[in-house]
Amino acid sequence: MDDNKTVSASSHSDAPRREGGILDLVRTVVIAGVLAVSVRTVLFEPFNIPSGSMIPTLQVGDYVWVAKYSYGYSHFSLPGSPNLFTGRIWDSTPHRGDVAVFRFTKDTSIDYIKRIVGLPGDTIQMREGRLYINNQEIPREPEGEYTAIDEHRTRMEGDRYREILPGSGGHGPVAHDILKLTDEGGKNDTPEYVVPPGYFFAMGDNRDDSADSRFMGDEPQDLGFVPMENLIGQAKWIFMSVDAAHPFWQVWYWPAEIRWGRLFMGVR
Repeated sequence: MDDNKTVSASSHSDAPRREGGILDLVRTVVIAGVLAVSVRTVLFEPFNIPSGSMIPTLQVGDYVWVAKYSYGYSHFSLPGSPNLFTGRIWDSTPHRGDVAVFRFTKDTSIDYIKRIVGLPGDTIQMREGRLYINNQEIPREPEGEYTAIDEHRTRMEGDRYREILPGSGGHGPVAHDILKLTDEGGKNDTPEYVVPPGYFFAMGDNRDDSADSRFMGDEPQDLGFVPMENLIGQAKWIFMSVDAAHPFWQVWYWPAEIRWGRLFMGVR
């Protein structure tokens, strides 16, 4: 009899405790979700690199943290990109040499990552494979031969150079590496482009395998000048890098496919 009372009393006292436990769990999940969305919206967002257009700076399979506060916020900064306002809040002009994530001009549901080489008012031109900004040839120093692997596992053999972009906004020159496969073709001999107000000119570091602002036409892949409003943020760090040479289900290759030396590298 005493035992039955004990069991009955214990069951009744557990009911509110269980309800409180479920409510605590729901509240914790909601708070965690709000915090995650807030961080993703305001501070940092992860992106992966699906193509070889930024080799050698970024490799296919790199995962980068992008600082969303770098240039202020547009409606593209919000999850789902709701068209709640135009322009940018707390707008900050990017600098030449920044590696930036932005929305593709032809389809704003697609994220692009390129290097900003031209700001409003700049004149940009390629002559015989060399970059000119404001009619000044941008210096580049040879660093030897380089073999790259693109997203199709195609080998690209070219030359690696250290390019030095002029500084902007009080910042000093920006030295970074580029890959050149050839100095011939239309992408290496372009008209002069004058960047209009409110836009920037973006290029890939893999200069001969990048669909970027050098392409101004009406083709679906042509980027053209990029509106400042399309900016998402500046790429800061590589937090993971995976070669993915083998099928995903071959788990025994996973440790070997991680590029351990690229983890936590800064993006420059």
